[in-house]
Amino acid sequence: MKVLKIIPHTLKFKFDARTSRGPMTDRQVWYLIIEEEGFIGIGEAAPIPGLSADHIALWEAKLQWLKDHINDDEKRIKSALKHFPALYFGYEMAMKSIDCEHPMMLYPSVFTSGRAGIPINGLVWMNEAQHMQSQIDRLIDEGFTILKMKVGGIDWAEELKLIKELRKKLDSTEIQLRLDANGAWTPKEAREKLNRLSEFEIHSIEQPIKPGQWEEMASICAESPIPIALDEELIGITELKMKKELINIITPDYLIIKPTLLGGFKASEEWIKLAKSNGIDWWVTSSLESNVGLNAISQWVVTQLPNMPQGLGTGGLFENNIPSPLQVRKGKLLIHPTLTWDLSIFNL
Repeated sequence: MKVLKIIPHTLKFKFDARTSRGPMTDRQVWYLIIEEEGFIGIGEAAPIPGLSADHIALWEAKLQWLKDHINDDEKRIKSALKHFPALYFGYEMAMKSIDCEHPMMLYPSVFTSGRAGIPINGLVWMNEAQHMQSQIDRLIDEGFTILKMKVGGIDWAEELKLIKELRKKLDSTEIQLRLDANGAWTPKEAREKLNRLSEFEIHSIEQPIKPGQWEEMASICAESPIPIALDEELIGITELKMKKELINIITPDYLIIKPTLLGGFKASEEWIKLAKSNGIDWWVTSSLESNVGLNAISQWVVTQLPNMPQGLGTGGLFENNIPSPLQVRKGKLLIHPTLTWDLSIFNL
């Protein structure tokens, strides 16, 4: 018989993490600890209010439902959590973990043994222009060769100036630049700004307009001088038929895969399979999970054989993250071979 223990944890940002949707000072996550006949599985459910498809008003009730029904058939649980993708991912993660020799060793590989790292982009958060410039300088000094910069949240002229100054120093052979607008622009603004940004050798831009405007997004993808990546556009789409329809209509250049927001590993693999069959590239991005979720996602990513840098470097944002062997060095996410997990928060 399985027993589910739920441990809420409030992660504190080291700074106000700003996007075009506003600033964040903390991040609420829930750890799902499944115990069965002496075996332990650990998962993380980390919905983002206002972004996740999870019905946040019903979250506590659904947590209790899962606790009461943890021994139900997995198919029934998946159906019951259909509208709670972050919670289902936490459950899926814990169930995978319980079958492993160590609860944090989900997908053994050269990555988990510390023999290879995963190339990732450095993330430049929205802030005053001077602070954003200092982030850029620090990330370059740390050895990153690809940066992801949030745009759409400060003065457009300041954002453009930052990008222009970066390109004066380093061209695209030295630093690749990904942009993420988080749906900040209207379709008209997006067209104007994409044309302006095309002067600066931009690798790609995520979600220039709000999701749900398929025809407008399709038009932008067809016309844009910069490759377009879909991010928020994928959230809440669970049926395979609709996934195929979205890709056929919009025909993006890239898909951004976020397991927490898309409903877990299997749901994410469905998107990746569709991307590959349609000649669309992809990369996986964490969704501000703690090191528990980041660890699981990074190990799974290796099994998908990615061919470009991933977006997995958010573990260092929090003051009170779960201590782990995960480290970022010279633009790669690594597992330090001699460090171990501190799982004391779980009272195992």
